[in-house]
Amino acid sequence: MTSKRRGDGEGSVFRRQDGRWVASISLGYENGKRRRKAFYADTRREVIAKKTAALRSIQQGEPLSDDSVTVGGFLTRWLNDSAKPTLRPRSFASYEMIVRRHLVPVLGASRLAKLRPAAVQAYMNAKLETGLSARSVQYHHAVLRRALNQAVRWGIVTRNVASLVSPPRVIRPEVRPLTPEQARSFLDAAAGDPMEHLYALALALGLRQGEALGLVWDDIDLDAGTLSVRRTLQRYGGAYHLDEPKTVRSRRTIGMPVQLVTVLRDRRRRQLEDRVKAGPIWNGDDWDLVFTNEIGEPLYGGTVTRRFQALLKSSGLPRQKFHDLRHATASFMLAQMVPMRVVMEVLGHSQIHVTMDTYAHVMPDLQRDATERVSATIFGAS
Repeated sequence: MTSKRRGDGEGSVFRRQDGRWVASISLGYENGKRRRKAFYADTRREVIAKKTAALRSIQQGEPLSDDSVTVGGFLTRWLNDSAKPTLRPRSFASYEMIVRRHLVPVLGASRLAKLRPAAVQAYMNAKLETGLSARSVQYHHAVLRRALNQAVRWGIVTRNVASLVSPPRVIRPEVRPLTPEQARSFLDAAAGDPMEHLYALALALGLRQGEALGLVWDDIDLDAGTLSVRRTLQRYGGAYHLDEPKTVRSRRTIGMPVQLVTVLRDRRRRQLEDRVKAGPIWNGDDWDLVFTNEIGEPLYGGTVTRRFQALLKSSGLPRQKFHDLRHATASFMLAQMVPMRVVMEVLGHSQIHVTMDTYAHVMPDLQRDATERVSATIFGAS
């Protein structure tokens, strides 16, 4: 027995012999021929919902979704038309790599309109099983979610399925920076090392690695004792780039302690010696970077980190990431009762809650010191 072809007010809605439901709407005439748009679904309710949404889009002057678009085709278009003009070059390079190497090989052949939350969940689970970190998979999810948000705005799909799936939870490792005693021991061990000045600056001011490696001499006023963070050194596309800092607050001017001014004057002297030794092979004039190799070229971040960790190991100190020097700076400032707002500005955090969340491990000691001060006021010194 065949099903009723049309329901009241449904227009052209019918069930095919294979059991699927079809609905169609008229798009008017073009070159004397009527244009129609068809929708397919497993149930009458679903196909009517698609048809109703399409009619609503037409009434509102919005484009109709296109069932023929694949995930891969859309992501390629999105990268070029939407992501590239709005992202920083390094961020775009990262997005492009995730799309090309991960998302497209797994999801690319699927029809965008048929992409389901379960497929996105399965993608993330599979990536975790291959050994990819939860943070990396979380980033993949963020890229896909951002792309599908654009697909919704363009009217290609009616919902963002990635937003219906929760990314894996990332457990933030406990920050264990160097203690003041360990920091002094490390700087003593670094004396004479080609990167000793870089280590001293990172510990004194808490600069990110890219910020420190991207400093040029015009950023530093040794007489006034100030240092300005205006750019960050990044490597992508097989070349070095001096990019804008990540946020507005990352652009900042910091007052330097006298000891650090002395360190940087020594760095300037040693760099001039390197330049004389290098002679015609000196390659630093176009960069004028503060921290360079022996012929004036930028330092590669990976090499800096490896040398840093080798020095820690030879000194008997715990393994650290280079970024942990920044954590040490913040911990030292907080231990000296420097206001959280000042710590935030020195570090270049975008919001104060970032500073508070990152350095929550320091808070118990600060609270204990504060309560002891209150107790001394009330009960007198013990």
